[in-house]
Amino acid sequence: METNRVVKVMKALSNKNRFEIFMEIYKTNKQATYEDEECFIYEFMMKKLKIGAPTMSHHLKELANADLIVTEKRGKNIIARINEETVTELGNLLRLE
Repeated sequence: METNRVVKVMKALSNKNRFEIFMEIYKTNKQATYEDEECFIYEFMMKKLKIGAPTMSHHLKELANADLIVTEKRGKNIIARINEETVTELGNLLRLE
């Protein structure tokens, strides 16, 4: 993983709310029993973190720009999935073996 990419990922995760959003998406993705189960996190996370829609959109955009998640808009819903490739690369890097 390139240094610039690592810095971008770390910067995205350095914000407490973004980290919590990322972890919730990650947990939801890992708990999915079917390939087509998706994470409709927008309303749930806004209530949990007590943040507004514009702030949530900003955090999701930052996570997506760092290639940590992939988002898709379906009507009024935003679907978020973990970018497994980035997470795997980051995990391998952080093992420091």
